[in-house]
Amino acid sequence: MKSLPTKKSHLLGAALFAAAMALPSYQSVFAEATPEKGVVAFKYLNYKDSQPGAERISVNAYTTSVMMPFAGDWSVASSYTYDSVSGASPGSYDVLSGASVGITEKRHAGDLSFTKYLEKGSLTFGGSFSTESDYNSKSFSLLRSVSTEDKNTTITFGGSYTSDEIDAYKKRVVDDKKSIFAGLIGISKILTKQDIVQLNIGFSQGTGYFSDPYKDLDYRPRKRNISTILTRWNHHFDGSDGTSKLGYRFYTDTYDIKAHTVSAEYFQPLPAKFTVIPSVRFSSQSAASFYQPVGTVLDYSLTDGIKPYSLDQRLSAFGALTLGIKGEKQVTENLTLDIKYEYYQQRPEWSITGKGDSGLKPFYFRSIQLGLSQRL
Repeated sequence: MKSLPTKKSHLLGAALFAAAMALPSYQSVFAEATPEKGVVAFKYLNYKDSQPGAERISVNAYTTSVMMPFAGDWSVASSYTYDSVSGASPGSYDVLSGASVGITEKRHAGDLSFTKYLEKGSLTFGGSFSTESDYNSKSFSLLRSVSTEDKNTTITFGGSYTSDEIDAYKKRVVDDKKSIFAGLIGISKILTKQDIVQLNIGFSQGTGYFSDPYKDLDYRPRKRNISTILTRWNHHFDGSDGTSKLGYRFYTDTYDIKAHTVSAEYFQPLPAKFTVIPSVRFSSQSAASFYQPVGTVLDYSLTDGIKPYSLDQRLSAFGALTLGIKGEKQVTENLTLDIKYEYYQQRPEWSITGKGDSGLKPFYFRSIQLGLSQRL
């Protein structure tokens, strides 16, 4: 399910949608030939998070996507997503009443991209949009890949521009904006018949409104630069016909957050055209320089622009563990069904990159995703 720029990415953080679409989806750099067939797919996602003593967020999301080859060496891909969010986020209070702020929101989002397949590589350009009652976003991107003569090495580079318009809850934010320029450069290499390695370096520069309008006294700097390094290693086991995918990601930004993420997946084909894919991911981050721990006395005289100030636990130091299991069934030559379950747990004491806020309660979520894809 493709992530698009949206306020709900902001509300749910990396737990659900990962990040806004700063760059186009990074497809397999070795799929440089025009697809022989088109694909139509549908995904349904049900998400629910929880925290002791707090009402939390639930989401239902529906995505339909299609990819079609055309004109010999071109393909076009598009998707449409509708999702609904309800619940409340901790730390979200109405200044006057002191009551928790309830969230009920619906989002419509879509994207369209075109890929030109070249003799040594490909060129993809596209755009996306996301619209809600108080948050609108649009993005444009360009991605180029170049392969060596033997097709064993591929270099990829690209960039994007995202523009958001915010007119948020009870006019706390009126006609504000945010813009992000992002870039990526990567290299992938086939080492052996069983091994592929990949290295990506990404960066982004953003200006504008980064605060959370659903949280009291959440005043973040109006500039945020992000740098990431991502490494992957895929290994195929001839004996079991399985494939392992190991990854490591380093993240740093101008909020002084530093994060490390390690992940592992294993794809195992089974009889009767079943595939099982267990996964595990652990991440740890340090706190933003302006994060205020639980128990901080709120000063309601503070106003936006005086100093950065946030009680948002997503900016605290914590460690998080995600366990997942996915099953796929190839029903016919062209029809595939899948189901995926993920469970996430976040705790301040699990942070290995900074001292966690002992006043924070554990945070959990679970998600269930159902999908089908039909080759045309």
